[in-house]
Amino acid sequence: MTRSDTIELLTTYYQRFNAANWSGFLELLSDDVVHDINQGGRESGRAAFGAFMQRMERCYREEIKDIVILADESGERAAAEYVVHGTYLSTDEGLPEATGQTYVLPGGAFFELAGGKVKRVSNYYNLEEWLRQIGARA
Repeated sequence: MTRSDTIELLTTYYQRFNAANWSGFLELLSDDVVHDINQGGRESGRAAFGAFMQRMERCYREEIKDIVILADESGERAAAEYVVHGTYLSTDEGLPEATGQTYVLPGGAFFELAGGKVKRVSNYYNLEEWLRQIGARA
């Protein structure tokens, strides 16, 4: 992949996320994709990522805005900075009760790409700030 190919792929990744086109979104991932969850564990495989996205869709409605994508010359590594605009719809396991709270939160992701697919994505955001915005912290 070229740098340009990587930026195009990740642009499509976020477009499909915003459109809630989950089948199209998952098509962009390698079969053995590695997903590093913010302040959580590491999951492997497209099926695990799909299950994660089902939970996300049930608990949150999010739109990713103000996206800036950077890629190295080889197209094998990339990063994205963005702002998440979301609504906490349904209580997520281990987190405070959802009552339709809204939030606006900066975030970022790091990617490895191979064979025209996302091979790894590591997502980061400030959990304490999210908790403050949904009213779980003073």
